[in-house]
Order: sequence, then structure tokens, then C-alpha cells
Amino acid sequence: MKEEGLTYAQAGVDIDAANRAVSLLKDIVRRTFRPEVLAGLGGFGGLCTIPAKYREPVLVAGTDGVGTKLRVAFMCGKHDTVGIDLVAMCVNDILVSGAEPLFFLDYLAMGKLDPVRVAAIVTGVARGCELAGCALIGGETAEMPGFYGPDEYDLAGFAVGVVERRRIVDGRRITSGDAVIGLPSSGLHSNGYSLARKVFFEVSRHAVDSFDPALGRTVGEELLEPTRIYVRLVLPLLERFDVRGMAHITGGGLTENIPRVLPSGVGAVLERGRWPVPPVFRVIAERGGVAEAEMFRTFNMGIGYVLIVPPAEAADLLAALAEAGEKAYLIGRVESGVQGVVYA
Repeated sequence: MKEEGLTYAQAGVDIDAANRAVSLLKDIVRRTFRPEVLAGLGGFGGLCTIPAKYREPVLVAGTDGVGTKLRVAFMCGKHDTVGIDLVAMCVNDILVSGAEPLFFLDYLAMGKLDPVRVAAIVTGVARGCELAGCALIGGETAEMPGFYGPDEYDLAGFAVGVVERRRIVDGRRITSGDAVIGLPSSGLHSNGYSLARKVFFEVSRHAVDSFDPALGRTVGEELLEPTRIYVRLVLPLLERFDVRGMAHITGGGLTENIPRVLPSGVGAVLERGRWPVPPVFRVIAERGGVAEAEMFRTFNMGIGYVLIVPPAEAADLLAALAEAGEKAYLIGRVESGVQGVVYA
């Protein structure tokens, strides 16, 4: 067919580049497939069956993005880890209900489609899926010139998991006296970056490649540390312990996220000093003059995930985590008459 007049490519959208990106990704994506996946990459929809072991399966879905952490990736020119963040933010959320992640879809929108950059981003997504044990069964890459800058993109994700109906973890059985166990974060994870960027790049005037002795590495390396994925660590614990509630500590920190799983009439008393707070949080507080209360309701402060169990099971749970190579902490307790989260 003879081409005449203005083309889509001249308007800024390169279909051939999109096809090249897909060809670079096929093998990477295929490595994430579970036995339940019925179709490969490139169709109009991804197909996945529910594992046969579930007798009364309930699907649990979650969606999220990476937020302004992406701006740090732009500044560093490093794009192969933010996909891990994307998966983590979604699968950790559905894990709170006790769900095993089954599959994941990503949405990538960018100003100019660079196949190599797309491959780096989606390689991170695939790595996150491998860490979570879920299949990357589809996604969308949209080239949107005039909407995003040539070097800008946004990233969103969607996770679907499954849990046996009788084993849904919803917090309703949490009661006064229960123990609050904290699992360490790897740093900022993917929350509070608007404040963190303001402190590092505006107040302190750091560059991303500035080595910071207080952090022990460059600012960019610290800020791009991927969010931890807790799925493989937590799912086996649900088989052995009476986990009554869980919380993924994201935006809002411990202060806002733990109350989301607590029944009415009880709150959580957390004891500061029971867990190590990574240096990045101290740096932000000191250099930015950020009040402690604001730090605790913005950042995870070193605890990325929380489990609530009967007090009689706390020691055994901590021992099981230690056997798995995880240093976890008894950070507090549930008390009646307390509203929200109180720090002791």
C-alpha cells in the first residue's frame, strides 16, 4: 500500500518501535509464567486458570503505581528497578488478605517509545513477578507524545491473587493483647518521595550521584533501592500461625496503615526503639527539619509489613522468621480503648 500524506510516525507514535519492544520482552515475560497461564504475550487478553488446590477460591485484586520515585529514575537514567517497586506495591497489598498472587499486568505510558528503555522497565516488572511467584500475563505500552516529555513515563500495575474463602485474613478476630510483629523495609520503598526529593534535591541540594557518608552510598542508589516483596516470606507463615491481621506499610506509614485492619474498640501501641530505623529516615528528618509525627505518617520508618498474632504465638513466629533468615521485631501490642496508633 502506497503511503501518502501525514503518518502516525510523523505525529510522534512509532508502531515499529512498539513491535521491537514486544519482541525484546517475549522471553523475559515467559520466564514468569505459572502452570495456570493459558496464553502467551501478544494477545488481546491474558488467560489464567485458578489453581486446582483451591476449593472455594476468592479473587483479590489490587492496583498501584510507583509515584514520584520515577522522577529519581529519570534523573539517574536507571530504569530496571522501578518495575520491582510496581509489582511490590500491588502484591504486598493483596497479600494483606492472605492472597497468593496469580498474575500481574502493567501499564506503561511514555512520551517517546524507546525499545531498550521499555525492555529495561519491563525486565524490572518481570523480576518483581518472579520474586512474588506471579505471572506477568499482559500489559500495555502507550506512546503519548505531547502528553509526556520525550524522556518521561508513568507506570501502573494490576495484581490478581486468590485465597481460600475460609482463610481470608481481615482483622476481625484481632483483640486486645495481640502482638504486633514488624518485618523490616529496605528503605523508603515507594512512598513519601515528594518530601524525600524536596529534602535531598532542594534543601540539601544534592545530586543523584553525590556520595552521602550518612547513607554509605550515593543519594540515587539510596532512593532507587527497590521495595521489598514479602509474598514468599509471609505465605508459609499463614499455614503455621494464627495470623489475625496484616498491614502493608505504604503511604501514611505505620500511623495510617495499621488502623485499616483493626476492628473497632482497639488500637495499637508501638514501642519506638524496638526496631532499627534505617539512616535515610534520620537524614530526612534532620536535614529537612521534619517533625517525628510527620515522619511516622509519611514513611514506613523501617517497617514495611506488619503481622498481628495472639501473644502466645509471637515468640514462635519470630523464631520461624529467624529460621527463614529474616530479622523481625516485636514492635508493639493491640490494646482496647486506644484510638489508632500510639507511640510509646
